[in-house]
Amino acid sequence: MSTRILVVYYSATGNTAKLAAALAEGAADAGADVRVRTVPETAPPEAIATNPRWQAWVDAGPHDEVATLGDLEWADGLAIGSPTRFGGPASQLKSYLDSTGGLWAQGKLVDKVATSFTTASTAHGGLEATVLAMNNIFYHWGAIVLPLGYGQPHLLESGNPYGGSFVSRKSAEPDKESLEALRIQGTRLATIAGYVRTGRGA
Repeated sequence: MSTRILVVYYSATGNTAKLAAALAEGAADAGADVRVRTVPETAPPEAIATNPRWQAWVDAGPHDEVATLGDLEWADGLAIGSPTRFGGPASQLKSYLDSTGGLWAQGKLVDKVATSFTTASTAHGGLEATVLAMNNIFYHWGAIVLPLGYGQPHLLESGNPYGGSFVSRKSAEPDKESLEALRIQGTRLATIAGYVRTGRGA
């Protein structure tokens, strides 16, 4: 049976979605069975309307199926992604994560391999803090927290060992360096989750 990888993201303008797709591609290239899911948009219409790119992304949706708790229970490995919101994940993604208490109480999140990624509009806008904040949830689950690290020379260019990230200066879309870092992260997630699943005798 293939290793099962779930990628869950929230994206306001499409940049985080592109990182999610790149990570999923890397996991699939490693032979994993991959599900890509999003979470519902809960921001008020008047807030969305203040940003033309945000409005265009919402109008173009839905972009992927909405994540369920069943998806999370299914997965051997998980990647979550969110744009940075004041040094933490967006409330839309956090709402999904906050709904996992039942699975946590049943011990169904223990030993899942988990990793995070993010986007921001400024270089010092909280990228690392956001990844670390998302990882804090994994510690409470008893998951195995997987960093991106610097295991491949390319990752020295992306510059974030905690998890894949991209700085969208002047509304730029993810560049090839960041997308390649996310592919590497996806391959790493699928590989390590596969080791763990095999070790459990699954």
